[in-house]
Amino acid sequence: MILATDVHYNDKGAVAAGVLFRNWQDARSEQVVIAEVAEVAEYVPGEFYQRELPCLLALLGKLKQEPICIVVDGFVFLDGHQAPGLGKHLYDALDGRVPVVGVAKSVFKDSPPETEVLRGESKHPLYVTSAGMPMEEAKALISGMHGKFRLPTLLKQADQACRKNRGTTQAQQKP
Repeated sequence: MILATDVHYNDKGAVAAGVLFRNWQDARSEQVVIAEVAEVAEYVPGEFYQRELPCLLALLGKLKQEPICIVVDGFVFLDGHQAPGLGKHLYDALDGRVPVVGVAKSVFKDSPPETEVLRGESKHPLYVTSAGMPMEEAKALISGMHGKFRLPTLLKQADQACRKNRGTTQAQQKP
């Protein structure tokens, strides 16, 4: 299964959500997984991964088996190739066993133009980087995901699952 993730923060900590799906073109997830994290690190500019990585690892701990690929809301490489972002830190934490694709909605100051992906009729790109798979392949997979808008359907579902489950305790639920 492929896992698309997102994390939202609240006064009590964070909620990490993941949607599991079989094929990149799927319109519906197979399962939604939620992990609540009671305490999170303070936000430090340039070191966002220190806050978000523990949340994603808690989410992965709820899975019965390791996914074949993980999509994170953010960057794998901040500069497209070398400066590690959240996704690269996750890839390294998993000892490189699972490819990680980063999909960011906002440009980072060093993001090169080759990370841009336009979807639907949007004039605003997504920024796609990857570890464990070539960036061009990752871009093609994100471009081909279901949905006619800028953000693919299942990535939006991960975001919505976080928002819906803020402050609740749920282990797993069906979409």
